[in-house]
Amino acid sequence: MKTFRTLELAIEFHEKVESLKLTGHMRDQLSRAASSVALNLAEGNGKPSEKEKKRFYQIAYASVKETQTILRLIKADDDIKALADRLGASAYKLVKARIVVL
Repeated sequence: MKTFRTLELAIEFHEKVESLKLTGHMRDQLSRAASSVALNLAEGNGKPSEKEKKRFYQIAYASVKETQTILRLIKADDDIKALADRLGASAYKLVKARIVVL
């Protein structure tokens, strides 16, 4: 079975987000957005058409952008911001790629 690298990166990112020492609404919002990335990538991967896949990948990409903004607002360290950037680039490539559906 082929590994879905962007999904694996999203799961790693979610784990890092969950380990941050935050409280309150920013923690909740960041956690929801980070989980949205992984969940939408997984759901999109299971869709039968390119159009459906792309819709979920676009949602995942938008959630990455949300997490990047939250990380800036909370002044997160550079390591997690770099991971978010890698994830964003990978998700962007999925949005822009020609997806072949078998």
